[in-house]
Amino acid sequence: MSKDTDPMDNLAYYLKISNHLAGKLDIRSALRSVKTEIDRILPLDHLDVCLIDEDNTWNTSYEVGMQTRWSSSRAVVAQSPVRDVLTGKYDSMVTGNAMKDPRYVFEGSLSEPIFQHQLKSRINVAMKVLGNTIGSLNCSSQSEDLYTEENVSQVRNLADILAPYFYALRATEAARREALIRNDIQAREEGLRKGALGLTEALERERQRIGMDLHDQTLADLTRIARDLTGEFKAVDTKQLQARVQECIQGLRDIIDTSIPSILELFGFQHAVTSHIERALISSPETKYEVIEMTDGAIEGLSNSVQISLFRITQEAINNAVEHANATRIEVKIASEPQEGMTITIRDDGSTMASNVKSKARGGIMHMRTRARLIGAEFDIRDDSGTCVSIRLPGNSKKLDTSTE
Repeated sequence: MSKDTDPMDNLAYYLKISNHLAGKLDIRSALRSVKTEIDRILPLDHLDVCLIDEDNTWNTSYEVGMQTRWSSSRAVVAQSPVRDVLTGKYDSMVTGNAMKDPRYVFEGSLSEPIFQHQLKSRINVAMKVLGNTIGSLNCSSQSEDLYTEENVSQVRNLADILAPYFYALRATEAARREALIRNDIQAREEGLRKGALGLTEALERERQRIGMDLHDQTLADLTRIARDLTGEFKAVDTKQLQARVQECIQGLRDIIDTSIPSILELFGFQHAVTSHIERALISSPETKYEVIEMTDGAIEGLSNSVQISLFRITQEAINNAVEHANATRIEVKIASEPQEGMTITIRDDGSTMASNVKSKARGGIMHMRTRARLIGAEFDIRDDSGTCVSIRLPGNSKKLDTSTE
């Protein structure tokens, strides 16, 4: 059955549809703009356009009026109830009751909306551009045995009008998405470049500090000891001399541990973190701490560069908790999940980031974020009854070998 319109009326509606499409910049608004005119050509309760990707594997649906699962996400063409049209098996399909038609309802088909909304009568016509099927125009009614071959011809005319517009709009949307992705990548690269530059400058300052420590402390102490042992060979208290030598040795160890975390290589990540917390809390013995390793040693399988970067981030987070947040408890948790990857969480109960405005702490956060990005990790810092720093590595981080030290 068709509405009481003659061919000239249909032509007028087709012209109006073309006018409505002019100036529309996206597929959904274009489809909404023509819905009223299509309603005047044939009866329908549901209208949608299904467009396939260039590889003919996935399809995306756009609906007006009634919203169904079809437009909630992309779907595999092979599971679409109109797969025979999308794959070119048929140019069109018409049915009086899709709920009983095996072309629409088959094992694995996404046919739930047909039953949920009682979409019995259906017409599906291929949308083609330069002879290639780009999708299908789909009209449905909740009434049974409603459509005729005359209606199929009407829908085919509509599909011929809509196809080039929708093809162009889809190409425009794809270009817009690619432009946004490119801009995002460029912004990330620029941010990473600036972060890496800042980190390099910080490392250079750290090297200068180590050089000054060696000159001002260790070298000065050794010079005094050498002076005491030369000249007139004055009597030297052996025990006092041994204590001074031990102080020099310990000073050298502290400087070496600062520049190269040898304890990490010798004893593993958990022990290195625990040792650093103990040293950091020498002046705050009342602060409680806990280091929880839940990876069953998997963290030791990461590359040296990745482990060092994770250790440096953890060090900085611990230092912030001790020096700036006045924490009374610090917890470091190292966990690993097959789907989530490896996560290191440093949590303290001290003052939050909002109240911690020290420039050194802010600079440390920037360096932590840069180190994480250089090894492909996700970095997050947030207020949570204190401060919580988390670093999440993807599942393939074991293969990374980026030098960030």
